[in-house]
Amino acid sequence: MTFSKPQKVSLATLILTLIALYIILPAKVFGLDIPRINIKIGTLDFGKEIELKQGLDIKGGLQVTLKADMKDILSQDRPSALESLKNVIGRRVDLFGVSESGVKTAVSGDDYRLILELPGITDAQQALSLIGQTAKMEFALPLYTPGKTASDAATLSSFTPTDLTGADLQRATVTFESQDRSPAVSLTFKETGKTKFAKLTKENIGKPIAILLDGYPLTMPTVETEIIDGNAIITGQFSTEDAKALSVQLNAGALPVPVTVLSQKNIPATLGQESITKSVAAGAIGLSMVVFFMIAYYGWMGVIASVGLVLYGIFTLALYKLIPVVLSLPGIAGFLLSVGMAVDSNILVFERYKEEIRAGRDWRVGLELAFGRAWDSIKDANTATIITGLILFNPLEWNFLNTSGSVRGFALTLILGIFISLFTGIVVTRNLLRIFFKGQTNKI
Repeated sequence: MTFSKPQKVSLATLILTLIALYIILPAKVFGLDIPRINIKIGTLDFGKEIELKQGLDIKGGLQVTLKADMKDILSQDRPSALESLKNVIGRRVDLFGVSESGVKTAVSGDDYRLILELPGITDAQQALSLIGQTAKMEFALPLYTPGKTASDAATLSSFTPTDLTGADLQRATVTFESQDRSPAVSLTFKETGKTKFAKLTKENIGKPIAILLDGYPLTMPTVETEIIDGNAIITGQFSTEDAKALSVQLNAGALPVPVTVLSQKNIPATLGQESITKSVAAGAIGLSMVVFFMIAYYGWMGVIASVGLVLYGIFTLALYKLIPVVLSLPGIAGFLLSVGMAVDSNILVFERYKEEIRAGRDWRVGLELAFGRAWDSIKDANTATIITGLILFNPLEWNFLNTSGSVRGFALTLILGIFISLFTGIVVTRNLLRIFFKGQTNKI
């Protein structure tokens, strides 16, 4: 038995739909437990329900503004120090259990600040005690369980601290090995650290030395030779981005930046449970009206387009959970706007189909021509919106563009929605029409 291309695409869509439904369904439906698959991919655990992250305006929480004290940091090192501090604080709040937190930087002249949004946090003092510290870096010797070798890093049980700390490290930078030009990270120690580092490397040739930040092991390079000049290079199979990330983390301990709390504010949920319920009801009513219009005006084609619209909603929600997207009120607005654009694409195709039928073409030919000729208009409209969305999202963190978290949340959901709507509208709906539509032109 062989399948045609539309049948293969429809089968693949069915499989994707089942996967997406598994992701978005709660642990219980109508009192029945949904069977879960014990699979982990990275930080995603498919063995339990994947939560939809909610922003401050929906969930409520804590907003904290921190000021970074840069008086002891050279001016050329301050941007790197602020980025390092951002990463350290971000990891701390994630370990605190606030994975949907937002950490943003703000610079004005010599004023360096971090703005934290911590949805769902009620214990403000505990959160502040965790994040309001200078990053602590230590060089330590790893201990291993009996019977294991130094290469079995998973067997780590604890570390033995040394007298070498982040205060002895002057700077970490990305460099490239002279032989094959592969990325590496160079370490430069201060005068206070040269003697300590020379002694440490001499006593541990052939063994790993762990570099810990806030007790978290960043890397464990193996010592190849004694280093007496205070200049070391950490090599490995780094990509350029990996080397940059490691240098930023190391600088978080090498450039100690004290922080003080300028302000803290408990943010009540703008949308209470009753408001959320009403918003969902309003959205369902609006979607039902769109479906009713599509079916009443376009008949069987409208039914198929409505199926594509439902699939669009399922795929979008699943993607929100997988990324994850922190859903806020502006983000919901971006999603609803993308729904409207998904309907617009179907209308452009269907109206073009009507023109092809009036021109006397066979319905099969007219259907293919409708999608082909409407594509230019759909592409141009969506491309313009995507460009606008990228400007609002500002992925490169340009200071002259928007940096507001709310606006970026709107832009992110809008961009994701457009890409998913293009897939469901052009690929899914088109192939469903090829299979199930039989040229009922009298309903057009």
